[in-house]
This record gives sequence, structure tokens and C-alpha cells, in this order.
Amino acid sequence: MARVAKKVASKTARKAPTKRKSVTRKSPRRSVPASVDPAVAKIQIAVDKAQSQLDEQKKKVELARKKAQTAKAKAEKSAKAVDKRAAKTAANGVTKANEKARTLRVKLAEQKARLAKEKSLAAIRSVEAASKAKLAELEERLSSRASSDLEKAKAAFEAKWLKARAKSDAAKVKTAARKLEAKAKAAEKKAKAKMRAIERKEAAKAKAKNRKTPAKRKTAARRGRPAKKA
Repeated sequence: MARVAKKVASKTARKAPTKRKSVTRKSPRRSVPASVDPAVAKIQIAVDKAQSQLDEQKKKVELARKKAQTAKAKAEKSAKAVDKRAAKTAANGVTKANEKARTLRVKLAEQKARLAKEKSLAAIRSVEAASKAKLAELEERLSSRASSDLEKAKAAFEAKWLKARAKSDAAKVKTAARKLEAKAKAAEKKAKAKMRAIERKEAAKAKAKNRKTPAKRKTAARRGRPAKKA
């Protein structure tokens, strides 16, 4: 009997699987910044949830394996049917737990694929939004600069126009001055000619008057002179 017990014990020791240390990844809860795209944030929450569910299921798988190992070891030591059924049930529990874990892995992979796709779309949207913002800023800056440039252009045009107008007006004034000077000289010449004509007339009158006066004097002298004695 002792030999049989030793044989069963050695057989159990050989068949007992090595316990694996399960490394459970804990998905850190990610704080979603306010600047993150809303669609990306929504899918990120779904990814975190799926990761959390998978982590929990991994723990259940580990517990199911330990339970199955214990039940199997007990069934190998015992000849009872109930222990055999318990070992089989525990093994089925591991299978079911693994299947659920696989389902959750697929679900997590799908959510991560959706997240990657949405991040790409969000990057495109971000670039488009940035481009629109830059265009709006450029448009505003150009509009503001246009007003300033218009004022400068007006000032430059006004200065140029005033300079040209002043030159034109100066030329007109010079032309008018020449005409007026010529007119004044002509009037002066005409006046001088008229004055000379008047002076000539007055000189002629004076000369004629001077001729008449001596003649009268001679006549008067002849009349008043006494007769010569015989």
C-alpha cells in the first residue's frame, strides 16, 4: 500500500504542471486632455474599458487554472467519481475563461484599431482647422494692411497730385504773368505814344501862339509911331 501511495505521489509530481507566474497588466487610466478630439476621447474611453475587462478576465483565468490544477491533483490521488467530475468541471472552467479572454482580446484589438483610425482622422481635422485658422489670420492681417496701405497710397497720391498741380498752376501763373506783362507794356507804349502826340500838338499850338503874338506887337508899334517930320 505504501508502494502504491509513493507511486501515485511520484506520478502526480511528474504530471503536475509548473505554475506560471501570470503578469497582469494594469491599464493606467488615461486622463484625456481638454484639447483632445472628442471622437478620439470617446474611443479612448472604450479602449480603456476593454483593457480593464481583459485584465480582470486574465485574473479569472489564472484563478480557474489554479482551481483546475488543484482539482486535477485531487482527482489523481482519489478514485472517487465526484473528484473526477470536479476536475473536469474545473478544466472546462479554464477553457471558458480562456475563450472569454480571447473574445475580450479581439474586442480590445478592434477598439485599438478604431482608436488608431480616429486619431488619423483627428490629425487631418486638426491640420484642416489649423489651416483655416491661419487663412483667417492671414486674411485679417491682409485686410488690416490693405487699409493702412490704402491710406499710404492716398497720402502718396495726394502729395504727387498736389506737386503736379502746383507745377501746373505755377506754369499757368507764369504764362498769365507774361501775357499781363506784354499787355501792360503794350498799354504803356500806347500811352507813351499818345502822350507824345499830345505833347507834339501842345508844342505846335504853343509855337503857333508864339508866332501870332510878335506879329500883333509889330502892328501895334507901327500904328502908334509918330509921323516923321519933313
